[in-house]
Amino acid sequence: MAVTLDIQQPQPFDLVGSTILIAGNATAFEGTLSITVSEGHDEVTSFIQVGSLGLRQFQGSVEIPASAAFTLNRLFLTLADDSGNENGPSVTIPVLYGPLILPGYAGWQPYTVQPGDTLTAIAQSQYGNGDFQPIFEANQNILANPNLIFPGQVLRIPRNDI
Repeated sequence: MAVTLDIQQPQPFDLVGSTILIAGNATAFEGTLSITVSEGHDEVTSFIQVGSLGLRQFQGSVEIPASAAFTLNRLFLTLADDSGNENGPSVTIPVLYGPLILPGYAGWQPYTVQPGDTLTAIAQSQYGNGDFQPIFEANQNILANPNLIFPGQVLRIPRNDI
C-alpha cells in the first residue's frame, strides 16, 4: 500500500505547548503512525491510529512530560509510517517549544508592530519589563535580528499562566 502523509497541524515553526496537537491526512501500513519529538538531546515518542483503508483524516496529540530533558526551544516533530520499515516515508516539522521560551507558557497572542515600536518597548507593554527575549525566540522564524522589526509585522507574544 502506498503511504501518504499530509500533516496540516502543526505547521513549520508553530509555537506549541506541552501538548502538541497533530492533524492531517494519511494512509499507513496497519493504520499507525509513529511520532517522535526530539531536539538532539532527548526525545519523546508516541503513536496515532489513522486507519488502513485509503486516505483518512486523523487527529491526535503527543504530551511532552515535565521530565523531558529538552535544552533547546526548537523541536523536530517526526511522523512516520509504523510499518517497521526504517526507510518508510516520514515527515519532519520544526516547531518552537513555548515552555522553554517563557516559564509557565500557556499560549500566545498576535501583536502587529506599529511605527516606532521596538522589541524592548513591546516587552515593556506586554510583560511590564524590557525582557524581549521571549518575543524574539517565539518569532525566530521571521526575526533574524532583535533590532530589525517593521511596522505591519505580526509577532507572536508568548503568554504564561504565572
